[in-house]
Amino acid sequence: MDASTDPAVEWLLRSEDPSVRYFTLTDILEQSARSAPVRQAKSHIPTGPRMSALLAGQQPDGGFGVRPYQKFRGAHWRLVSLVELGIPPDDARAHAAAEQVLDWLHGDAHRGRIQTINGLVRRCASQEGNALGVCTYLGLGRDPRVKCLADSLIEWQWPDGGWNCDKKPEAHHSSFYESLRPLWGLLQYHRATGDAAALAAAERTTDFFLRHRLFRSERTGEVINPAWLKLHYPLYWHYDILQCLVILTLAGRALDPRAQEALGIVEGKRLPAGVWKVEGCEWAAPGTRPSQVEVVDWGRRGPNEMITLNALRVLKAAGRKEFSAD
Repeated sequence: MDASTDPAVEWLLRSEDPSVRYFTLTDILEQSARSAPVRQAKSHIPTGPRMSALLAGQQPDGGFGVRPYQKFRGAHWRLVSLVELGIPPDDARAHAAAEQVLDWLHGDAHRGRIQTINGLVRRCASQEGNALGVCTYLGLGRDPRVKCLADSLIEWQWPDGGWNCDKKPEAHHSSFYESLRPLWGLLQYHRATGDAAALAAAERTTDFFLRHRLFRSERTGEVINPAWLKLHYPLYWHYDILQCLVILTLAGRALDPRAQEALGIVEGKRLPAGVWKVEGCEWAAPGTRPSQVEVVDWGRRGPNEMITLNALRVLKAAGRKEFSAD
């Protein structure tokens, strides 16, 4: 099939968000960066509707009037979404927000709460993982503070390849939730710096997910959590098989046989109209009062642009969807 006639691609190219149009053109249709449609979409990314909402209300200190980690309005969370939408790496607003996040993660109050119990560091490593991925994307891979994030993740990694913040002394199995974002960060960091230790740690984490076929118990083969088979966006620190497949694709492991069952599940969720729908939300709608309120309406029901884009990305990388380059 010529990708340009695929109904999902046609739908994404009609998006009001230039980020969606840009990544559809480049990642799915493989159009040249020099082509007029790609250049036009890219030029509008900094002022796209979602990006504008994410950057609204930024304060002189780079933050947004709340703690960096406040869900989901703090700089930590906004930066992840900004990067996924393709904010220019030299954007001054993103760099200002990153400074606030780095100050928080390297502050005495934060570092002083890290505990080692029974020889294992109990750490919510998704925090360092997200920051490592974001800062590396922004060109800060050589910053000593960013290197410290990578070195810390490598030092804190558990023997089975992941991380966990569970402080129960008997806990010895890594958390899917706390391990996926460090994998992303370490992969990004290795790509930017060539750091061999980061790549080795990322490979151990990749094997952790693949040993579990992304969602099954390594011991019994049972589904660990049925919610992981549902599609969400954004994921924040949560987990589902599509987000794991996105990051495994970055690692070059989309063709691994142990990922094929998860790929088949994602492929089977395609609607007759050719798109994918949201099946769960980890966020509250903008303007509401719950603690996990968002600043962007990503779509709480029905066809979802970001989920559809990510599904096409992973299926294409795995050879599940044959697109013509013409």
